[in-house]
Amino acid sequence: MPLPRVRVVTLNAALGPLDYRVPDGLTIEPGSVVIAPLGPRQLTGVAWDAERLPTEEVGDNRLRPLAGLIDVPPLQAPLRRLCEWTADYYLSPLAAVLRMVLPSSSALEGSRQLTEYRPTGQRPDRLTPQRLQALDRLEGRQGTIRELADHAEVSDAVLRGLVAAGALERVQVEADAPLACPDPDHAPPALSSDQQAAADSLVAAIGGGFDPVLLDGVTGSGKTEVYFEAVAEALRHDQQVLVLLPEIALTEPFLKRFAARFGCAPIAWHSDLRSSQRRRAWRGIASGEAKVVVGARSALFLPYARLGLIVVDEAHEPSFKQEDGVQYHARDVAVMRAKFEEIPIILSSATPAIETRHMVESGRYRELRLRERHAGAELPALHALDLTADPPPRGRWIAPTLLAELEANLQAGEQSLLFLNRRGFAPLTLCRTCGHRFQCPNCTAWMVEHRLLHRLACHHCGHVMPPPKACPECGEADTLVACGPGVERIADEVQALLPDARTAIVTSDTIWSPARAAEFVAQMEAQEIDIVVGTQLVTKGYHFPNLTLVGVIDADLGLSGGDLRAAERTFQQISQVAGRAGRGDKPGRVYVQTHAPDAPVIAALTSGDTERFVEAETQARHEAGMPPFGRLAAIVVSAEDKSEAEGVARRLGRSAPSIEGMEVYGPAPAPLAMLRGRHRFRLLVHARRSLDLQQAVREWLGRNEWGAKVRVAVDVDPYSFL
Repeated sequence: MPLPRVRVVTLNAALGPLDYRVPDGLTIEPGSVVIAPLGPRQLTGVAWDAERLPTEEVGDNRLRPLAGLIDVPPLQAPLRRLCEWTADYYLSPLAAVLRMVLPSSSALEGSRQLTEYRPTGQRPDRLTPQRLQALDRLEGRQGTIRELADHAEVSDAVLRGLVAAGALERVQVEADAPLACPDPDHAPPALSSDQQAAADSLVAAIGGGFDPVLLDGVTGSGKTEVYFEAVAEALRHDQQVLVLLPEIALTEPFLKRFAARFGCAPIAWHSDLRSSQRRRAWRGIASGEAKVVVGARSALFLPYARLGLIVVDEAHEPSFKQEDGVQYHARDVAVMRAKFEEIPIILSSATPAIETRHMVESGRYRELRLRERHAGAELPALHALDLTADPPPRGRWIAPTLLAELEANLQAGEQSLLFLNRRGFAPLTLCRTCGHRFQCPNCTAWMVEHRLLHRLACHHCGHVMPPPKACPECGEADTLVACGPGVERIADEVQALLPDARTAIVTSDTIWSPARAAEFVAQMEAQEIDIVVGTQLVTKGYHFPNLTLVGVIDADLGLSGGDLRAAERTFQQISQVAGRAGRGDKPGRVYVQTHAPDAPVIAALTSGDTERFVEAETQARHEAGMPPFGRLAAIVVSAEDKSEAEGVARRLGRSAPSIEGMEVYGPAPAPLAMLRGRHRFRLLVHARRSLDLQQAVREWLGRNEWGAKVRVAVDVDPYSFL
């Protein structure tokens, strides 16, 4: 029976649920995507289960009729329950979660053609710096004017000028081109006995209901090939598969491996997609035509028609935590989606998070282990280089022992990787005359020198400025000096010490798209690169058989500060980057430069005693009542006016509830006391595991008011403490 009235959640987070009358001839069911009038405007919304969203009842005679029904499949009940759970758990408006489900207005429109633009290869007679920048950055790209302008960081007018000059040409794109269908039997791999046993267990889980599985395998053990067999089984059952990856740069190498196994690439979902690609992907997912989707964390909320399996690759990665908007953790939300959908989920990692290990220990997840590398490859030997006993020469950052290994590797025709998790040339620039330090005007952070781009940049807000010729404080010229190393400085040092080595820098500054990642992989496979200098971007997902040497420049970098996961994160990063070595026939070796070789995390890495480190770290968390044995929530109060932010933060601190098993610390200025021009104060809530933390925080904040200029953000299960 059609509903005479319907409760609608719009995409406006400032509005609560609204009731509307269903006009004659319109059939609405829970999950239908509708057009709802609000004053003179028309808003996109979703019809919801009225009993699940209580609101003030409005008489039938006061209801406005819906303006229309959008021709897309209704959002299924499991997805609606996931949206409710995410909004409730992370204390976010339901509308904000729905925005991730319906990310593109164009996706809701019918079939049509789009006009896009691409470079012709011609150079206009008049080349301004902006035009030159645009042409350099848009090489090999296609998209709308707006998309291309955003990517090139120029105005729309610059690109329209290039169109008029013949440097860009119009291209008509069919919005609904057919999607390729992966073949589960295209090229099945030859698996070892251990791999086959794990694959058989995963295959048996398909169609059997909710089944969370930790696939714990050492680096190079073939975890991807193993869970591909579960993907193949889901395809045989005509089900859809979602594979979550932590980095957009990992998408391209994954697509290649997937195409080799299944005969075609899966559907990609990430921020680098053109609007036409995004629209086609969304509609294919909603209709069930898109069989396998590989994407970033936002792919988790797409409206799959027949979802049968979720895979979270590199499940330990902190980048699965969303730090803006709805601050959810994709790994945890993925488990909840699998639970609501009643399907299996695979968490794949060589270094599982302590939270995941705890779920295995408590019997909530089952575990499959791969303890050996594939095809007889051996795990690399790992050595600690004590920088107090064997320091680099003054002004250098590579220890003599590591330099000798790099030289030997170069002579042998093998590839090397130097890891330093710090972008740019130097993290700090100061004046040697007066001591002036270049700080971001919008953030409590130093400006990082990027010599490749000839600029100083803030890595938090994106503010950039050209390197000045003279100190702005004392006016002295040629007195500015770079302090500390970044990957660009290490690359310069490699070039100076090993001039014959072909060097590549791999960071988010150089690998900003799947296409650039594919170019890097092709160069490595063609042996066109001898030494890679990179950040955490190269610690996972890559397989280079000729890479036999890894050097970690500053292993102690991540151990400073008050992050409760600092030791675990350092262990994961170094283990992952070490795992890039010796993945082929040749043995690998790893050298870790440290000032504290006896530190527990370094000792665990060099001894290979992973279990002992994990046990000690878990015990420390348990004694302190920290996750997964306790609960945390961060409350960040920010405003452009410092006194307003501080006033609200102090008022919240004074009104903090007195609840047994819950403590509130603060307020205190955040470590990043100013971010993007807003002053920030933090309160940290620590509670026992059994406490309903969300309800306590919800009631606490509900008793307080603050002005429109003050923003109060709640981060449940925080990963960043800045």
